Amino acid sequence: MNIGIIGLGDMGRLYAKAFAEAGYSVCGCDLPEHRHRLEEELMPHGIKVMDSGMEVSRISDLIIYSVEAERLQQVVAECGPSTKYGAIVAGQTSVKTPEIEAFEKYLPADAQIITFHGMHGPGFKPAGQTLILIRHRSDDAAYQRMTDLFSAIGSNIVELYDYHDHDKIVADTQAVTHVGFESMGTAWKEAGFFPWENASYIGGIDNVKILTTLRIFSYKAHVYGGLAILNPYARQQVKAYSVSESELFKLMIKEEEAAFRIRLYRARDFVFHESRKPIMLNDSVMREFSLSQKAHHPKPNSHLSILSMVDAWYHLGVNPYDNLICQTPPFRLRLGIAEYLFKNEELLEESIETALYDKTIRGDDLEFHSAVREWSAIIGYGDMEGYKKHFKEVQSFFDGRLEEGNKQSAELIRRLMTE
Repeated sequence: MNIGIIGLGDMGRLYAKAFAEAGYSVCGCDLPEHRHRLEEELMPHGIKVMDSGMEVSRISDLIIYSVEAERLQQVVAECGPSTKYGAIVAGQTSVKTPEIEAFEKYLPADAQIITFHGMHGPGFKPAGQTLILIRHRSDDAAYQRMTDLFSAIGSNIVELYDYHDHDKIVADTQAVTHVGFESMGTAWKEAGFFPWENASYIGGIDNVKILTTLRIFSYKAHVYGGLAILNPYARQQVKAYSVSESELFKLMIKEEEAAFRIRLYRARDFVFHESRKPIMLNDSVMREFSLSQKAHHPKPNSHLSILSMVDAWYHLGVNPYDNLICQTPPFRLRLGIAEYLFKNEELLEESIETALYDKTIRGDDLEFHSAVREWSAIIGYGDMEGYKKHFKEVQSFFDGRLEEGNKQSAELIRRLMTE
């Protein structure tokens, strides 16, 4: 099977190399100004760089579109008519609704559509990582070729039969998860401090929060913008998260303890029901990873971001453990620290007391509240340029520590996933 990849960005190159290493014939293309650099990088792997997506489409038995989600329709419109007769066509975007719409509109009727989503970033090779495979329009032989292909590169294949189900799940595992961490980063930027230098953000849960936030901001804004804005289910779920955070924050500042407790315990009993198989993050591993250079005496934290997520899951009727089939490392970490907090009676009690009565953390919670509102509004308006601008401003604030944070978070993920 000849494989052609249209778009040789981070993920396109990652999979091109994986396919080539597995013995497949691979070609690809990208923007003309990138050609020389791509040839230097990819030719040693036996990957041929072509002039255009039309040329790739004409000769490939499997054509993978690996371009920015917001540009996908334009690229498919341009290259789709050149699709080889009977070829399999797939997309690598994280949002499948606009992808499938573009394929159905611009591909020949004989094209077989079997799309996929690697549930990892470019920092991880496909081997051992979860890959969602979605059969939209194909015969059995074509589908078998796709499962054989991804088995050959070591992917852990999860089959879904409806791209709508995929988008509903990733709205939670990606879009809302990212907004939570992006809001933390925005709050720290607006407060004007690095969290690893603040005693309120010392400890296992906060180490995970900080490193995951830095990990997200170490990648490209358009990826996260596409996940949030182009997914038709993301706006509803991000809005629900914003509403949960706002209502909890109001109860906090009014010190309405009884209503606050009832709401959180009701959410806890729904999300962390005894029938759920727990993740059980290792406390000693979480404590081991820190960017702090100083010995701080830890202060209690309200963990408003986590309280809000669990409350939102309850009000949406979402069982996050079911969504682990489309898990990403940040989502698994987020669910893990939520589980860690809500299943530890002493820590949950400390968080509730701090949220209601500790005025020293109230300013940070106000910044977080404002940040969630901002991100929710940008996504609600469908403002892609605003999303990217907002993202890059926070990214610049953390610029000096993003590389280190990315490396430490990768090791943290590896340790927590294996211990």
